[in-house]
Amino acid sequence: MKRYVHSVMTVVILAAMMVGFVTPAHATNDSINEKLGVPVVVYGDTLSDSQKQEVTELLEVTNPDSVEEYTVTGEDIANYIDGDPNSRMFSSAKIKREEQGTGLTINIVTPDNITEVTNEMYANALLTAGVENATVDVASPVKVSGHSALTGIYKAYDAEGQQLDKERMELANDELDVATNLANKDGLSQEKVSELLTEIKQAIAEQNPATKEEVQQIVEGQLNNLEISLSKEDRQMLIDLFNRMRDLDINFDNVKNQLDDIASKVQEVINDEGFWNKVENFFNNLVRMIGNFLESVFS
Repeated sequence: MKRYVHSVMTVVILAAMMVGFVTPAHATNDSINEKLGVPVVVYGDTLSDSQKQEVTELLEVTNPDSVEEYTVTGEDIANYIDGDPNSRMFSSAKIKREEQGTGLTINIVTPDNITEVTNEMYANALLTAGVENATVDVASPVKVSGHSALTGIYKAYDAEGQQLDKERMELANDELDVATNLANKDGLSQEKVSELLTEIKQAIAEQNPATKEEVQQIVEGQLNNLEISLSKEDRQMLIDLFNRMRDLDINFDNVKNQLDDIASKVQEVINDEGFWNKVENFFNNLVRMIGNFLESVFS
């Protein structure tokens, strides 16, 4: 009997230790950078007053005087990416410009409410649009796909006098559509899709393809390297997307360090998933062990 109790106590102690692992809380501040300017907050036009207040708290805007505030509307979607002017806008963003070389950091503050787009998907799309060296926080009080937050970020840069190229913005939006479309395929996770897109961009930066055929070779090479199987239609969708990037002469070599950073973060997420799978298996085994112990005691 003592041996059984000792075994269960050991497992319970281990379980308590596992529960003790927590991720650090995200923290931001509204300190004014006199060189780069104050953070910019863009609220979705569809937010009710109470929802806007909730988003203000989520984005940690404690002093309205320390930020510039704008509202993004359906008309903005039509203007920036030729989208539907009747779109409902809930997802909002806070953009803080950083020093050159800092890189691009995306924080989805409400991950349960941004259902289709990950940090790395946002980062990849924003690099395509021409956004670099910034910290971007995204939040929504209701469940949304997360696509419209991009438009708010574009408007923030435009309003602050740093207008982005419209063709690149449209391409970035299409890239996000491709990413979320692929992530819905069987056997493909959001992280795997982000890894694929980042690896293709890194290869483009290194090889500087001059023709569509060379782009196709890069795409197919990365699909093989990552052991990803796609239909002929999905392969062509990727080839067409990255060939448009080649046509626009987007020089990813200029943001190679930021691409490397995205790749590193994607790998961390993939590794974390493996860790938490082990944690889940541990607790499943714990429950099974306790159940077996109780059955042996009372049988």
